[in-house]
Amino acid sequence: MTKTTPIALLLAALALTPPALAGAQREEALSASARASLQRGLADTGVTRTAFGNVADEAAWLKDMSRRLAPRMPDEAERLEFLTTLHWEASRAGVDPQLMLGLIQVESGFRKYAVSPVGARGYTQVMPFWVKVIGSSEHNLFQLRTNLRYGALILRHYIDIERGDLFRALGRYNGSLGRPEYPNLVVGAWKRHWDYTPATRSADNRVATRSPG
Repeated sequence: MTKTTPIALLLAALALTPPALAGAQREEALSASARASLQRGLADTGVTRTAFGNVADEAAWLKDMSRRLAPRMPDEAERLEFLTTLHWEASRAGVDPQLMLGLIQVESGFRKYAVSPVGARGYTQVMPFWVKVIGSSEHNLFQLRTNLRYGALILRHYIDIERGDLFRALGRYNGSLGRPEYPNLVVGAWKRHWDYTPATRSADNRVATRSPG
């Protein structure tokens, strides 16, 4: 009987893990106003809460999303920090947090240190040129809040460019503008795995068409 080694088990598990469809945003000229808006978005101080208006709504969302995310992110403390940060950063940028969860699932498979063949980094697979264009050399794209903030702001920027057309915005995010595969994957992941109906009207902060402040 053949003995299965730990390394063999690990390789088998990795083989069963679906590959992430990493992004490749393309560097394009930014208007002065767009650059300034993105830089202002990056400069805000981070907070350690979600964007919900009351504690009960926040607790309900965190409990539900934590349960769904657990198979992909087993550590509870890491999971709650991730979800809290994601909800705040997506909401402040004017992007639906549930959409961001779908995007991250497709882009990196929730791998914090994911690096694509073209160099995109982290959960939201941000291309490093963005740090040079709108950020600072101190920005680490593997740091949780930094990565989620960049990803949410970049997606919001593309939604604005495309005048609210989410499918075209997602195509820009992935560097595949005009092709349906990537937008369909992200929206499919969003609707199948992360769609959320809040218990109260005040908790419904789906803001995918709102511009960042």
